This record gives sequence, C-alpha cells and structure tokens, in this order.
Amino acid sequence: MKLLAEGLAARRVATVRIDKRGMYASAGAIPDANAVTIGDYATDVRSWIASIRRMTGTKCVWVLGHSEGGLVALSAAQKNTEICGLVLVAVPGRPTDQVLEEQLKSNPANAPILDQALTAISNLKAGQHVDASRLDPSLLRLFHPAIQNFLISEFSIDPAKLIGTLDKPVLIVQGERDVQVGVEDAQTLKGADLRAKLVLLPNTNHVLKYVSFIDRRANLSTYSDPSLPLAPGVVPAIADFILSSPQ
Repeated sequence: MKLLAEGLAARRVATVRIDKRGMYASAGAIPDANAVTIGDYATDVRSWIASIRRMTGTKCVWVLGHSEGGLVALSAAQKNTEICGLVLVAVPGRPTDQVLEEQLKSNPANAPILDQALTAISNLKAGQHVDASRLDPSLLRLFHPAIQNFLISEFSIDPAKLIGTLDKPVLIVQGERDVQVGVEDAQTLKGADLRAKLVLLPNTNHVLKYVSFIDRRANLSTYSDPSLPLAPGVVPAIADFILSSPQ
C-alpha cells in the first residue's frame, strides 16, 4: 500500500491509508481488534471519507479496496453519495467461504482435516458458531472463537450482488499470477457490473508484485520482500482510471 500510495502521488493522486480498527496505528480505537465485522469496517470507511471531505473540500472520495478490503469498499459504497467510485484490486467475486473452501481443497496436505474444515465453514455460513475445542489444533488459527463473528459477517457478503447495485464508476484490477484470488473472480465481478472496467495484469500476483514464475512458494515469498517494486502496470491502470473520470 505504501508503494501504491507513492506511485499514485507521483501521478498527482493523493491518498489516505488507514489501519483497520484495533490494528497498529488504530489500536486504540477498540479494546479487542477481533470484535469487529465487515459492517464495522465499512462504517469506519464512511467516517474517514467525511473527515477527508471536511479537510479538503472535495466533493467525493475514491475508495480502493484490496482483497478482503474490497468487500469493505463494496459495503461502504451502498447508497453513499460521498464516494466517487471504487477501485477493486484482487477482490473475490464470490462469497469468501467459497474462496476459502477452494484454497483448502487445493492443498493436498489438508486432506486429513478437510472434512472438519468444510463443516466449520458451512456452520459459520449458516450463522452458527463452531466449537473450536473439537477441531484439529491446526484449524484453531483459522476458526478461533475470537474471530468467528467476523467470519460470519464476511461469509454473508456476496460481492457480485453488491457490485450489481452500484451506480458509480468501478475499476477491477486483477493480477494473472494471483494464487489467492483468480481471474475468474474478476470476471465474475465484471459480469455483475457490465459498466465496470476490468484490467488484467500479466505476471502480477496478489500483492501486486511482478512474478514471472509458476512456483507457488516463490510467489508467496514476494509478499514479505519490501525491496520488490510493484508490477509496472498497477499504478498507470489505477491513476489513469481516476484521472479520466468525470468525477
């Protein structure tokens, strides 16, 4: 996000980056960072927009959501005239429970715990809490009791339905080397909002870094390497869309 902000600033697009409620610089906002929902994050986005508009006098603010943040952006944009439009980067086109199921099934090492994991996902999708003490210990981090309310709120959101209700400009940016959110997700979002612009970036992964190789482990290793620049097409795609908008 810092690299993206710097790149956009060079194109005369100002940004505000925020830490989630209860996290890092926003740690003082709530005693328990896990006691949140997607709706809470959307409320915070609206509050930040109001603050930005007061400080700058701008008519409206663009909201960029990356991955899970795209669900927050879509939720915040519902019936909100203070949002110019959305930039959805590596955002799932399906409810997150389906994405999680796909990720778990894609790893053969999960075979011994897969049934438990899928049952837990199904229960949370239905709004029911899971007895984590009865799960394999390796699943505790994924389905910890402290985050189950958040998961319930997240699994209830269908991003394709939300984008279909918008009357704002939308840019969908998707890396073709993303091993967490696929091109199919981006195409699903585009199919739900035919006016949206879809940009597919070759050799770009989930964290917008340039990746020319297929190896999954090497792809993931780029996530924690701050020395790597953003893939070359990321900043131009976003800046050009915003600057060319009549908003």
